[in-house]
Amino acid sequence: MIDDIRNLRIEDFNYNLPDERIAKHPLAEREQCKLLYRGPHRQVEAVACEGDVAEYRFSDVPALLPDGAMLVYNNTRVINARLRFRKPNKGAVIEIFCLEPLQPRDYALTFATTGRCTWLCFVGNAKRWKAEELVQEVMVEGRAVRLSARRMGRRGNAFEVEFEWSDGVTFASILDAVGEIPIPPYLNRGTEPSDREDYQTVYSHIEGSVAAPTAGLHFTDGVLAECDRRGILRREITLHVGAGTFQPVKSATIGEHEMHTEFISVPRSLLVELMEGARPVVAVGTTSVRTLESLYYIGVLLRENPTAGEEELRVGQWMPYESGHPQLTTREALGEIVAYLDRHGADTYIGSTQIMIAPSFQFHIISGMITNFHQPQSTLLLLVSAFVDGRWREIYDFAMRHDFRFLSYGDGSLFIS
Repeated sequence: MIDDIRNLRIEDFNYNLPDERIAKHPLAEREQCKLLYRGPHRQVEAVACEGDVAEYRFSDVPALLPDGAMLVYNNTRVINARLRFRKPNKGAVIEIFCLEPLQPRDYALTFATTGRCTWLCFVGNAKRWKAEELVQEVMVEGRAVRLSARRMGRRGNAFEVEFEWSDGVTFASILDAVGEIPIPPYLNRGTEPSDREDYQTVYSHIEGSVAAPTAGLHFTDGVLAECDRRGILRREITLHVGAGTFQPVKSATIGEHEMHTEFISVPRSLLVELMEGARPVVAVGTTSVRTLESLYYIGVLLRENPTAGEEELRVGQWMPYESGHPQLTTREALGEIVAYLDRHGADTYIGSTQIMIAPSFQFHIISGMITNFHQPQSTLLLLVSAFVDGRWREIYDFAMRHDFRFLSYGDGSLFIS
């Protein structure tokens, strides 16, 4: 089975995406975007329909969700991760894109740090940045602050960068004052002031992502209130989205593509609710899908090794397709995590995942997902194909014919199994 997955050709997940179909900005009224729906018939009038695929408005989501569903969304908030420095004497501009904290390792601690921290970063114009310290004076909270950056080492195509600054302000304040929201490169435009609000979900509040969980961008307070009125449970998880989400698969087969690793956080209370299995679970966005489906395999790892540490509990890219692991029920797997938390006196599971969700993947947690329309030849398109039983091309053809807008600021979809 694992060989079949590794040999999947990425060219089989290609389609023509004209630039004019890529949404450069969201609609002024987020919930009025188009929604493609595939699932059981619901008593809601569609704008257009072909078989079990139909067009609605995103504001119809509460009425289209299964009765008594649990909606799980990613509460991560995008940070102003892009910093620009200029070398002395009006030299080259060096762009530093903060990916994840290294020292302190914890996101909350890093953002609260005053004085110094180290991040793993992409560096634009890296060949022009040798060993010298980059320095700029910036205004933070009404004060002039000296901010410096030093290259400390290299990890693959990224760099370890140490930041140091004066005057006792936090690194969160530094980023808020002088950083830029890192909008996706496929928008083919610079960051604009409106992106500070447009590129955040209304429920984001845990800082750490360098890309938005964009399926959630369509939600408004009004849509969430309608979910509440209809008895839809709303629950939060955290997955800090890394820059790897922008990376297309460049190899001929997916077996040659290395998935990025991302940080996840899930409350014990949600694990207990998922164990009960009383409600259909609908994930908002591929990040929520990846988080929830990783839980099953974390439980499997704990069954194999109850004393495993944090690094040993990372879900590997190919683990779902490997033989030899214990075959657990979803309840048993989640129970392993709850027991692990109880042994450690913790109320939240914190870990990481490198999971690859591709056709033939067996979903253990979710029965529905909300997502956007993704780039050709991307791992996100592989994930969608896995959930819709390989019918992604039929669905995307419908979206093209009905003038849907694509990618981060584009329209949405709701798939129910």
